[in-house]
Amino acid sequence: MFGRKGAQAEAVSNAGISGWLVVALVFMPFAAGYFLSYLFRTINGVVSERLASELGLNAADLGLITAVYFLVLAAAQIPVGMMLDRYGPRRVQSALLVVAALGAAGFARSTGPISLMTSRAVIGLGVAAALTAGLKAIVLWFPRERVALVNGYMVMLGALGAVAATLPAEAVLARTGWRDMFDILAVATAGTAVLIYFLVPERESDAAAAPAGGGLWSILTDRRFWKIAPLSGACIGSAWSMQGLWAPAWLTEVEGMTRSQVVTALCETAIMLSLGAWLLGTLANWTRRNGIRSETLLAIVGAMFILAQLALVFRLPVPSIVPWLMIAIVGAATVLSFAIISDYFPKEMAGRANGVLNVVHFGWGFLAQYGTGLVLAQWAQHDGHYPIFAYQVAFGVNVALQFAALVWFAIPRGKREREPTNLQLGLDVDEPSGHDAASSHERPILISDPATSGTW
Repeated sequence: MFGRKGAQAEAVSNAGISGWLVVALVFMPFAAGYFLSYLFRTINGVVSERLASELGLNAADLGLITAVYFLVLAAAQIPVGMMLDRYGPRRVQSALLVVAALGAAGFARSTGPISLMTSRAVIGLGVAAALTAGLKAIVLWFPRERVALVNGYMVMLGALGAVAATLPAEAVLARTGWRDMFDILAVATAGTAVLIYFLVPERESDAAAAPAGGGLWSILTDRRFWKIAPLSGACIGSAWSMQGLWAPAWLTEVEGMTRSQVVTALCETAIMLSLGAWLLGTLANWTRRNGIRSETLLAIVGAMFILAQLALVFRLPVPSIVPWLMIAIVGAATVLSFAIISDYFPKEMAGRANGVLNVVHFGWGFLAQYGTGLVLAQWAQHDGHYPIFAYQVAFGVNVALQFAALVWFAIPRGKREREPTNLQLGLDVDEPSGHDAASSHERPILISDPATSGTW
């Protein structure tokens, strides 16, 4: 048998599924859900011009309508993370994607800023688990030492949604219009929800309750988390906000590109985003094997992100597409952030830990996307365009905040924080027999788990 029931039957008889069966039944369905979330995240960059002309929206309106997606995502991350840990990724993801389908259908029927914003918020709620559900499934089904690499594949395939939101979306837009396009997305999203519900197998630990003495509070009070979260949020959230809305505005109003040139450039950056996920996942896997911490790699990516934006702000004599390609790569740095977080907390808390970090990512994305629009709106438009200086100021504010986050990350930590645990070193740690439940939550998680050591 093929599908969820067949996989569960095999799990009972063979103590788990592995290899390419896990890829087909677990990895690919969740990658499809993340693909749709990335498509929804970046689609407004293509349709914003039509929305503005048809409904009379300005930069602040577009910024708020697009950014409310991030706001709802941020607000939903912690409860969604708790639901993932309690009910498992299959149930949560399939149910929420139905909500996203309803939001897309509502967006197609919107007639003004309020209805657009409301529908966009519903879409944001519906894809709130798109990434974290996939990451939770990866933690449950794949060996821990492979998590960073498989995360990279997940983000790489999901980022193809950003590619689909460029030239392919432009082609559909020319034939059907933005309303019919969102109806098509609604049907595709509902179909993916059905696929995940009926195809993905369950795993016994999916429904594990919160560990005694641990949970959300232990994440929020972890100093290591608050070292990494500001840098991760400032870079990744800003990269998402720029690529999702302000990249086409910059390329049009600052670089003077035509519509076709802008869409082509967005396609190139989206492809780089997908390749960047694979590259960062591969680098993270290599650095872990060679004793280099993923935190170091994230800091390097953050520094390169700041340099790329400075090249834009100061109009340095480099091809205009080059800084945007670097910015696109930073949007895939969740590969590093979530791999780092998976080392900090046991897999029973993976949903909550990823959810809390995503609050920072999406919260920053909302502030950056809406805040950029507010800054631009302080200048009057000339011939329908904002002045170049307005963009330089708006982007410059983001760079200043990112630099502050990088400095905070670079401040030396205390000895207790710097000491790596056995889990961080990638050692096999066997639980002694008879250990009590309270102490088990303070021990590293087994790496050599027979149920998750399939071939990849």
